[in-house]
Amino acid sequence: MVFSSPVFLFLFLTSVYILYRIIPTIRAKNALLLIFSIGFYTYGEPKAVVLMLISICMNYFFGLGMKEKNKSRKAVLTVSIIANLLMLGIFKYAGFGAEMLNKLPFVNVAVPKIALPIGISFYTFQAMSYVIDAYKDPKYIQKSPFKLALYITLFPQLIAGPIVKYYDIAEQIDKRECTPEMTAKGIRRFIMGLSKKMLIANTMAAAADYVYGLDSAELTVPLAWLGAVSYLFQIYFDFSGYSDMAIGLGAMFGFRFRENFNYPYISQSMQEFWRRWHISVSTWFKEYLYIPLGGNRKGKVRTALNKLAVFFCTGLWHGASLNFIVWGLLNGGFMMLESYKLINTEKMPKILRHIYAMAVTLLAFVFFRADTLTDAVRFIGHMFLPSSVSTGKALFLSQLTPAYCFMLVLAVLFSTPVVGTVEKKLSGKKSAAVGEVCGYAVSMVLLVICILTMSASSYNPFIYFRF
Repeated sequence: MVFSSPVFLFLFLTSVYILYRIIPTIRAKNALLLIFSIGFYTYGEPKAVVLMLISICMNYFFGLGMKEKNKSRKAVLTVSIIANLLMLGIFKYAGFGAEMLNKLPFVNVAVPKIALPIGISFYTFQAMSYVIDAYKDPKYIQKSPFKLALYITLFPQLIAGPIVKYYDIAEQIDKRECTPEMTAKGIRRFIMGLSKKMLIANTMAAAADYVYGLDSAELTVPLAWLGAVSYLFQIYFDFSGYSDMAIGLGAMFGFRFRENFNYPYISQSMQEFWRRWHISVSTWFKEYLYIPLGGNRKGKVRTALNKLAVFFCTGLWHGASLNFIVWGLLNGGFMMLESYKLINTEKMPKILRHIYAMAVTLLAFVFFRADTLTDAVRFIGHMFLPSSVSTGKALFLSQLTPAYCFMLVLAVLFSTPVVGTVEKKLSGKKSAAVGEVCGYAVSMVLLVICILTMSASSYNPFIYFRF
């Protein structure tokens, strides 16, 4: 079940929200959210729900092992990390690992066909966050298995993030309030995310899928760039839109989730890009991997190795494929070059810094989108090497529909904080109330457009369900 579906909007969300507002106590509200969250996951993955419940039970007992009086706390932590990574490895990476082994001489192992459970990367990392936080500070030990289950299964962020670290939400499980203002802002945030997903991301996705689906011999320079740019905006508005919806839904039920994106496409370096892009996963790796490895406290060589390890894992976390590993290492490699001033963005003019950051991001995302490394290299080659394909111009123009061009303009505009800046300026004036009313009116119009689009189209992919 995806947020951008009629079943979710008109049946699931409506039901759980009405019941949530009727039920008086926080304990009953939590029970309601837990039941509906498990039902939400079961709707899409009825078999995999057992795996998720095993993960919850397993990490609940690991958490109890973090009591201060327990001298084996560190051993329990080690076992918990191994157990979680082993579960993730079996269900996400077993097939990939077997394929890599088969590339070695005289090796021929059977490649297991294991279906990837939706959201396993997200809920595994959240479970690990709980155990590690409990190890760092026993006050985070959750004695109630139901409250821990609610943290891990909470439906707004269950299957596609953002990754909510346990210490960020521990107090909210027992104590939170949902004011009318918070609810209204949550609904508006959800509609904004739904609009980004349904209107911009899906339009960009259609063009990107068309271009990446072409035979290599049909690609031309304009077509390749069209595909790369379309995917650049598709993945941003797809994932940031889903994060907006998750944050908005959380607010509707009294939860405050941290931001997951902060206009990454205005970045002027790759280091800045990763402070703004998928913040929840980058901070997770920083807190739970980079710093424990020694961070930047062990000298330049060790720091470089730590960063490479983090970005190797970041790429691998996104998917069991060499493409994702290369994507991660490319990002990490350019960050290292910047760290050691081999690429000194401080000496570049502002416009060149921005062009550099976006060029690296766009080209790296080709590896993220292409099916194989060979396909990615060929695609990048077509972006720079002229081709004499006679049908190239016609194919290019066929994608430049009025709807695509309009959404492309909006994509560029909403990749910047222009709209937010205007709203902040208005908020200090007498017209603030009028502006707020207009903002909610626009949201309602966008909701209607999204519903009409939803009913008229069955094309509704979501990238991060693959991870």
